[in-house]
Amino acid sequence: MSNGKDYWTAPHKDGWQVKREGASRATSVHKTQAEAWAETKSRARDAQSEAYLQNQEGRIRERNTYGNDPRKTKG
Repeated sequence: MSNGKDYWTAPHKDGWQVKREGASRATSVHKTQAEAWAETKSRARDAQSEAYLQNQEGRIRERNTYGNDPRKTKG
């Protein structure tokens, strides 16, 4: 979907960050991954975009699409 409005939960030196795709700074920083992931999903839902959750190694662990999903398959 990548419209520049996608949001990411990623590790941060002070915990976990929520970051909009292409931004140089974190939108917010949280103590727990769960708090950051909830914020990421909320922002992605409002922006009708995608939410990505990275693990400590930087790999995508989970992904949610909100709004127009271009995939033709159910799921």
